[in-house]
Amino acid sequence: MAMLDFLKALDLNNNREWFDANKNWYQEEALEFKNWVSKIESELRKADMIDQVKIFRIYRDVRFSKDKSPYKTNFGASFSRATARLRGGYYLHIQPGHSFVGGGFWNPNSADLLRIRKEFEMDSSHIRKIIQDKNFKKYFGDLMGDEVSTAPKGFDKNDPNIDLIRKKQFLVKHDLDDKIIGSSEMFNQVTGSYAAMRPFFDYMSQVLTTDLNGESVI
Repeated sequence: MAMLDFLKALDLNNNREWFDANKNWYQEEALEFKNWVSKIESELRKADMIDQVKIFRIYRDVRFSKDKSPYKTNFGASFSRATARLRGGYYLHIQPGHSFVGGGFWNPNSADLLRIRKEFEMDSSHIRKIIQDKNFKKYFGDLMGDEVSTAPKGFDKNDPNIDLIRKKQFLVKHDLDDKIIGSSEMFNQVTGSYAAMRPFFDYMSQVLTTDLNGESVI
């Protein structure tokens, strides 16, 4: 697959001289990726409200990094949901051996994180039903994300929902095999993954736009 071949070559030759000499190749693959993103966006819009689509630049910001490689070795794009009532974001990552579909709540601010934890402390039945659903399991296995080692301040380490309360991020991920990249099967898995995220996004959106009494805060 030409896009993966380009990214493999870039990984071996991550310097400006090689990139400039292969600029046309990069532009061809960047356009192909843009076309994929447009196709996926069209499918997403059939079932969700999408506010913004962002294709990430291949150029790395090396100002504060020990790694001075000037280019990313992947193509990535995000799809943000529209309006303050719809939370969560979709992500697509293409990289040889590491392609995946992802989404969720990367680093909620302190107020949102506390609200989520309080919800899970009070009642985890809704989120557990979502993450134990067979379609969720099929694509993601389990809810992912960094977590604290014991219990967050103000929460009981023996709380029956401490496995959820400990989380600092609430993420899902579905890996894509290299052999399907660019194929109809890839698009089926991407759109299927995004559809499987929706109940999770919708529930978390409800939590983050209401107080513990269920009253709207926006």
